[in-house]
Amino acid sequence: MSYLVIIITFIFINNFIFVKFLGLCPFIGVSKKRDSAIGMGFAVIFVMAISSLVTSSVYQFILMPLGLGYLKTIVFILVIASLVQFVEMVIAKFSPQLYHALGIYLPLITTNCAVLGIALLNVESQHNVFESFIAGVSAGIGFFIALILMSAVRERIERQKNLPRALRGAPIAFLTAGLMALAFMAFDNALLKNLLG
Repeated sequence: MSYLVIIITFIFINNFIFVKFLGLCPFIGVSKKRDSAIGMGFAVIFVMAISSLVTSSVYQFILMPLGLGYLKTIVFILVIASLVQFVEMVIAKFSPQLYHALGIYLPLITTNCAVLGIALLNVESQHNVFESFIAGVSAGIGFFIALILMSAVRERIERQKNLPRALRGAPIAFLTAGLMALAFMAFDNALLKNLLG
């Protein structure tokens, strides 16, 4: 599979937020403000990229040769949890303000099904280690784009004074996310074929 196809597929066609609906908890929780959305986006890109690289390597070079492929989910969760702990320590040390802004959502990357989802999709798609890394980076970028778009919309919505009380907060966020998901459905495999020939 071409690297460009992997990149376009995971950023637009199979966007984890708007198409696969994975990772909605941090998406809704962190997208209230642009600064926290940017911080979370970069953290997710890093974790998805490195976890894709490590999980793919572990699967191809350790689990499969030993006939332990059935342990992939448990091993992947352990790898992801370790990486998130590392990211959390780095952010706490170098950007305490961002660490406090992300709050509970930073440790929730451990249980973010999008991170585990990309690791399992790489195995299912039989990507090699480098393709897995490219897919992880691309999926993270797609997650980042979704967070930035949503934070821009939510900041604007928060300034609206005439929004009905029943729609304030999470309800309008989910409605907005649904409309954005409809827009992302315009990206499909036919578009990819037309772009790449």
